[in-house]
Amino acid sequence: MTDESIENIARKLAEAVPEGLRSVREDLENNFRSVLKASLSRLDLVTREEFEVQEAVLAKTREKLEALEARLEELQ
Repeated sequence: MTDESIENIARKLAEAVPEGLRSVREDLENNFRSVLKASLSRLDLVTREEFEVQEAVLAKTREKLEALEARLEELQ
């Protein structure tokens, strides 16, 4: 998740704050941003690119496994 995405989420959360709390909106937005960054940093996430590379590797591995299974069937 990019910093821009985190900024957008924090801004939207701050905008959703009731009118009576608007005076602390900037502080809330900063707190939302900090909590989001801290929470996301604890997650074990990969980039889309890394995911797609692993997906391709898995697809090739499945193809090879299916070919080996078919060959084994022929030999038995």
